[in-house]
Amino acid sequence: MSDSHQSLTISQVAARTGLSPDTLRFYEREGILADPVRRGPGGRRVYAEHDVEWLNLCIVLRSSGMPIPAIRRYTELARQGDGTEKDRLALLREHQGEIFAQIAELHRCLDVINHKIAVYEDHLDRPGPGPAGG
Repeated sequence: MSDSHQSLTISQVAARTGLSPDTLRFYEREGILADPVRRGPGGRRVYAEHDVEWLNLCIVLRSSGMPIPAIRRYTELARQGDGTEKDRLALLREHQGEIFAQIAELHRCLDVINHKIAVYEDHLDRPGPGPAGG
């Protein structure tokens, strides 16, 4: 059997993705898996390699702050296939802009923290009263 058709259990997929089985079931209910989860003997979920690859993309999108409804929309567009590339690109570009805004805000926060660190380091290098302003 090729890797793309390998049957994986929910536990194996959880181990490979770092997602809990509960999260995998949640993603399934939310409709953000690229394909419907197949069922094996006894009704157990059966995953394939492409499911793991898709889940890894979903993990990146989620970790970068993309909301579940946006991931669901992206998934729906991907399922529709050819002809939805412009919409998928637009969705990803919008999220990219949000990430750039988050990075800019984090840089602003880091500048403030770096300033405070410099104030304390300067204070600790010189004897005298403590730094003012917290």
